[in-house]
Amino acid sequence: MSYQIPSYFLIIEEDELNRLRKNLNSDDTVPSKLKVEKITYDIKIAYRGAYTRKFRKRSYTINFKDEEKFYGARKIHLNAEYRDPSLIRNKLSLDFFQDLGVLSPDSQHINLYRNRDLKGVYLQLESVDDLFLARRNLPSGPIYYGINNDANFSFTRDEKPKESLMSGYLQAYGKPSDDDYLHKLITTINTTPESKFLDAVSQQLDMDKYLNWLIGAICTMNNDGFTHNYALYRNSETGLFEKLPWDYDATWGRKVSGGIMEHTYVPIEGKKGNHLLYLLFKLSEFRKLYKKKLEETLETKFTIKYMEPKVLSLHQSVRPHLLLDPYKNRKIEIFDHEPDIIFQFIKDRRNYLQRKLMDF
Repeated sequence: MSYQIPSYFLIIEEDELNRLRKNLNSDDTVPSKLKVEKITYDIKIAYRGAYTRKFRKRSYTINFKDEEKFYGARKIHLNAEYRDPSLIRNKLSLDFFQDLGVLSPDSQHINLYRNRDLKGVYLQLESVDDLFLARRNLPSGPIYYGINNDANFSFTRDEKPKESLMSGYLQAYGKPSDDDYLHKLITTINTTPESKFLDAVSQQLDMDKYLNWLIGAICTMNNDGFTHNYALYRNSETGLFEKLPWDYDATWGRKVSGGIMEHTYVPIEGKKGNHLLYLLFKLSEFRKLYKKKLEETLETKFTIKYMEPKVLSLHQSVRPHLLLDPYKNRKIEIFDHEPDIIFQFIKDRRNYLQRKLMDF
């Protein structure tokens, strides 16, 4: 079963487009219009990403006027997925997290036209903000993005003190006073003795949902996701933080560069740079919880049987559009082989994790 890929039409004046190109590393927006299903929206658009801005096919952030919310959103992201030969890994990952019970952005592939010229297949990503919460009937609460490796839940990075507790975090929604909650969480992580650690952290972090996130990160093997490429949301009713995935294209056996990533690259205990994770795995009680949940996932959801229809549906839906993508159409032979690479990764990664669990 496949899913539909709509077409979006970006209408932008040449002068505004040149402004974007001349300020490649800037997040400043320029005005333009976006036509979707016969409705034309006034928007402001900017490039997004870090090193990806230098690629021929670039990614965008699109802002809508509040009074013209786009299907209940004021902001969306259009990712070029330029280095992923399959173009489906990011969506496959985010959907997998949703299956595990983790708050995760919705996504869909689209065809993007710019001034009538086809620019290819993009992945539209939902923005994690207050409207993200409203669409899910969730209580309001602050949201932070972990934007670099300073977002490691530690007082230090590479054994050097960080400039502040907020280093590495960008508040996407909330009030300045909400920073106190994140300060408290990081302080608790770094000052609580081991005998009281799990109880103290569990009073500020939804541990069950954190475990779900961890299982997703371990299975999909996103190396960057342990110290950035995530969002934090504090549920104002429970008073607990939840961790959400973000930018998961380097997964399912592919590196950020697009090359093959060995299935053992990320250890079963995750990336050591995540100080919270490092401290949790020192606790036998946490290790037991983790082992039980990971074993269950390896038997149910992280299997070829479970993932195959999802992979093939996405792959088959994207293929006819990729043939027309001016940046990717010459890579069709590689694209056609991608499901096999993903399935082999699942098989190898699953076997590796099961072996490690025997001595866990």
